[in-house]
Amino acid sequence: MKHCIWLVPLAALLVAIALFVHEASLVVETGAWGDAIFSTASPSMDQVILLYGTFPRAGVALAAGAALGLSGALLQQLLRNPIADPSTLGISAGAQLAIVVATLFFPEFLDGNRTFVALFGAGAAAAIVFALAWRRAFEPVTMVVSGLLVGVTAAAFSAALTLAQGEYLMSLVTWNGGSLSQQDWSVFQSLSIELVMAAILSALLLRPLLLLGLGDAGARALGVNLAGIRFAVAALATALAGFVAAGVGLISFVGLAAPALVRGIGVRRPAMVVTLSPFAGGLLLFLCDGIVQYVASSAGETFPTGAVTALIGGPLLLWLLPRVRTMELHERSALIVKPTALRRGLPVFALAAIVVIVLALAVARNGVHWVMLDVHQIADLAPLRWPRLLASAAAGGLLALTGAVLQRMTGNAMASPEVIGVSGGAGLGFAAALTFWPMGGALTQLGGAGAGALIVMALVLGFASRRHLPADKLLLAGIAIGSLSSSVLAALMAIGDQRSWQILAWLGGSASTATSTTAILLAAIAAVGLAVSLFFTRWLSVLPLGAPVARSLGMSVPVSRVVLLLICGIATGAASLLVGPLSFVGLIAPHIALRAGFVRSGDHMAASFLLGAVVMAFADFGARTATFPYELPLGLFAAMVGAPYLIWLVARGER
Repeated sequence: MKHCIWLVPLAALLVAIALFVHEASLVVETGAWGDAIFSTASPSMDQVILLYGTFPRAGVALAAGAALGLSGALLQQLLRNPIADPSTLGISAGAQLAIVVATLFFPEFLDGNRTFVALFGAGAAAAIVFALAWRRAFEPVTMVVSGLLVGVTAAAFSAALTLAQGEYLMSLVTWNGGSLSQQDWSVFQSLSIELVMAAILSALLLRPLLLLGLGDAGARALGVNLAGIRFAVAALATALAGFVAAGVGLISFVGLAAPALVRGIGVRRPAMVVTLSPFAGGLLLFLCDGIVQYVASSAGETFPTGAVTALIGGPLLLWLLPRVRTMELHERSALIVKPTALRRGLPVFALAAIVVIVLALAVARNGVHWVMLDVHQIADLAPLRWPRLLASAAAGGLLALTGAVLQRMTGNAMASPEVIGVSGGAGLGFAAALTFWPMGGALTQLGGAGAGALIVMALVLGFASRRHLPADKLLLAGIAIGSLSSSVLAALMAIGDQRSWQILAWLGGSASTATSTTAILLAAIAAVGLAVSLFFTRWLSVLPLGAPVARSLGMSVPVSRVVLLLICGIATGAASLLVGPLSFVGLIAPHIALRAGFVRSGDHMAASFLLGAVVMAFADFGARTATFPYELPLGLFAAMVGAPYLIWLVARGER
């Protein structure tokens, strides 16, 4: 049986080679390759395409896949986390944001410095993620959730900036998808040199890296410089991801898949896993690119290879879930804070709500100055302003309520609506409606988004119903399903047609489409959601104490998780349907509410709901006035609030 397992990579290699030969023969017949390579005569156009397009593309696929495979193997060995890779830790998203910013605002600097820019972005994202998790000994769930939140920040800014600069839309979206198309050998040469240097450094670091598996005390006793080795390995893995991002864009989940595939064929020694992962990564990307080119030549539909490799991320994460170790007791301590007087929080929240309402209804911008409207002007504009104010506030309240429930249910202070995957499912349904019913209108799109949200929620609930799945792994299940949804969206956007703009605009989030009917409906859902959540106050007071305590008090832990996740899914789906997927308010509002003294579960949920409504209403005011007469995505302002808060938490050493 073990010998048969090794036939799988051999078969994959043969298929990849066959696909490459097939695609190359469509350009120049196989028998004429020798003339194209060795002839001294001026090459024909087909020969130029073969020599400087087809062959370099195959080389880049092998080199980029090997670099990502090595990066993922190093991160997994360093963190002892089988789901660590540049995608799940937000490193690739950081490189993406840096390239997008440089492309839009500093194109002269980007020319010739693309690698430096990508490394800067990847390094900044990795630094934030590692800083968030180091106090928890880089616990796997905390690492991945932190990486998701950092990735959401970077992706929100990237999408918003791309929307604000429409002339760059197609090129940036294609780059974000990870296109391997080449025009010469320069990218292959640079990636090959970088890969060889990284492989040499990896060989030098391999022994102390393996000694880290003995634990800090054992490694230190053997003379290992723990901080130095960890920094060197993390920097090397981050640099490899940055090199690939600079050369070909975002290639997702190859770093996750390559070590998993190596272990899947029976390799168990960590040194061999690290050694073979580059080969597995190169083969995987080479095979995926061959499939992409075959589909393009057969069906006429072109997808960037990176968008296709991302499709393996969700199923692979779900498969790896049982192998992820957890530290539930450590996570539970994240919810322990020192309460302060409630009377300090209530007046501040109430005053903030009043200020936001006044700003939203009575303040305007004429393109140059801010002006205060008179009573008649307020009355004239109220029918246009109050629906979006109410819709954004209701959506913010729902997302904040979801964050509070998830953080208490799982005992994980980094839990937020993004991690249950419902927003991604809503986006997938929205894209499906655009694809299959392009003339269906807003109602069809709303129905598609709702169906997608319900399907994803059902999948997450299916995981929740399994008794042996700990609460924190529910977060990873949501991340996995959400990653799969996001991958499909990325592939659709990379096609470059009208759907790209519509999907990207929806992902940015906006309350501009809210009507009086939809705003009132969403507000009613928000009120009902808050009331229902308050009904389960006892559950949310007991669950943070752990499953054994909950069972000893007569609670059915699986049933309580299913019910609470159902509430969270409906709340997140409703908010996403009408204003798009919004980021971070579900993370920051529960944290601020706790530190304002709202510690008891009922008070915590109500305060989080109110604060989320205030934050999102203010974000909507900023989105429509900051760049008047143009409106920016609502998700940008939500991310602008969330990212500084994450950094502030890191600086304080809190979580």
